[in-house]
Amino acid sequence: MRVLPVWEEWLRRWPEPADLAREPAGEAVRSWGRLGYPRRALRLHAAAVAIGQDHGGKVPADYTELLALPGVGSYTAAAVAAFAFGRRETVVDTNIRRVHARLFSGAALPSPALTAAEMRLAAQLLPDDAGTSVRWNAAVMELGALVCRARAPKCSACPVRDRCSWRAAGEPPPSYVPKGQAWHGTDRQVRGAVMAVLRLADSPVPAEMFQQAPADLGFEPSGTGVPLAALHRLNSAPEQLERALAGLLEDGLAELHQGGYRLPG
Repeated sequence: MRVLPVWEEWLRRWPEPADLAREPAGEAVRSWGRLGYPRRALRLHAAAVAIGQDHGGKVPADYTELLALPGVGSYTAAAVAAFAFGRRETVVDTNIRRVHARLFSGAALPSPALTAAEMRLAAQLLPDDAGTSVRWNAAVMELGALVCRARAPKCSACPVRDRCSWRAAGEPPPSYVPKGQAWHGTDRQVRGAVMAVLRLADSPVPAEMFQQAPADLGFEPSGTGVPLAALHRLNSAPEQLERALAGLLEDGLAELHQGGYRLPG
């Protein structure tokens, strides 16, 4: 798994929110590595700062207080309250939505976006007892991840297969085809390549470095050779690189310093 070693390193380096809050935000982005969506690292850092300022350095257990933290949405707030603190909260992720869709609605997949009707169903199904509700959330989530999978579900191993409305309906196909996000040739790919350079640079990277090979310029920031070569192999148009750099500045993932680009301080 890509996530596990990064998670373990984060906990080793920053076991408490205050440990992360003391670091520059750029260190969170650097340690996030190639997990994707690096703005989440910025939000984790901002949440750590807020926890120190507003909650005495302790992660709050209350759903509403969790929801008020930077970068925390309804799913994350419910999941943390339930799984970390044993609270009775309605946790609804993609796997739970798929189990509910097949078991109760007879659909192969849930709707493309979460609906109010799905949330009402999940709330109605949640056991009243807090401890049981936590186990329920975890069990349905695992059922969707391991058995009631999006592709090739293991119906023969499903403990509730005899109650499944989707099987009873003859396993009709989905009403839509899920579409993955494009990557090759997109601005997202260029942004990711630029971020790989910034994560390894130990000094600000001049703008011209992103456009020209280090050999043509006669110098390069230490450690950036491999990611710079990968960036140049994309042969991105100058305007696409400019959009990527401007977007990273706007999102707070990079900053200008001493005439070059670096991770936020």
